Amino acid sequence: MKPVCLVIGAGAGIGGNVGKLFAANGYHTVLCRRSDESGLKKLINDIEMAGNSASGFLMNAIEEEAIESRIASIEADIGPIEVVVYNLGAQIGDRSLADTSYKAFEMGWKMATFGLFRAASAICPAMVERGKGTFLVTSATSAVRGNAGQHSHAAAMGGRRMLCQSLNAEFAPKGIHVAHIIVDGAVDAPDTLGKMLGQEQFLKLRETKGMAHDGLMLPEKIAETYYHIAQQHRSVWTHELDMRSFSDLSWWNH
Repeated sequence: MKPVCLVIGAGAGIGGNVGKLFAANGYHTVLCRRSDESGLKKLINDIEMAGNSASGFLMNAIEEEAIESRIASIEADIGPIEVVVYNLGAQIGDRSLADTSYKAFEMGWKMATFGLFRAASAICPAMVERGKGTFLVTSATSAVRGNAGQHSHAAAMGGRRMLCQSLNAEFAPKGIHVAHIIVDGAVDAPDTLGKMLGQEQFLKLRETKGMAHDGLMLPEKIAETYYHIAQQHRSVWTHELDMRSFSDLSWWNH
């Protein structure tokens, strides 16, 4: 039986590329995303055409019991989950305080923090029983620095970071590796950055900063770091890491 890697937030960017890489290295990858069934099927087909194995499910993670029931069914029907990649975004866009409704603010928290808490609550007991497991948690610059217009995102990602630290404090001694990965820059991902900017502006950004310029972070290269962290010996576990393009200033220099 192959080890299982569950990716929550498996779009065409970081999540999908992480899923592909784990599948290429002997995992059965389970890809979950909120919408775009055709995009999900394409990811699964790409993995299977390469001779590897994957399953995919549409899942709205903020729905009650959606995460919990999916984890339970994977454990029962596919196999023990060895790696969880929590890659669910929580960006609601730049909004002034006055334009950030209670519902919008709460939405960021539900996706970034509460969803991670629910996933950990659902799978950590089984990981502890098995004596091993890995949580790779995608985060953002907002986890360490708040900006105007980012009230929801900064609060949500800051909470995600602190939750990772608390999970690590409780579960690392029990063999569970929790890594908080700060993606401190723009990712060359059509279904995240591309949707935020719009196709025309995204293509212009790719031409001026990305592609041969290497100024946009390549999701397939980000995936290599995720896989490396998941394979680390426990004597040298990474618990927090940040990454960015060589041409970008780090968050603490802004």
